Amino acid sequence: MCFANIAAILADAGMRLSDIVRINAYVTDRAHMKGYMEARDAHVATPPPASTLMIVSGFTLPAFKVEIEVLAAAP
Repeated sequence: MCFANIAAILADAGMRLSDIVRINAYVTDRAHMKGYMEARDAHVATPPPASTLMIVSGFTLPAFKVEIEVLAAAP
């Protein structure tokens, strides 16, 4: 769902997921890393953009498990 939302936001700017140059992602538990990586790899270009993945203690709402921040640049 995160990457679908990112794709929609980028599309509004005339960009695509392949325009992502940097990803910062945060998960609340190591158990979420595998799912995040699989989703990321399914949605970003190969080779993937520079990225950082961090485990954090939590977000404002306990139901939130993943936060993704991207930086994109159009050619």
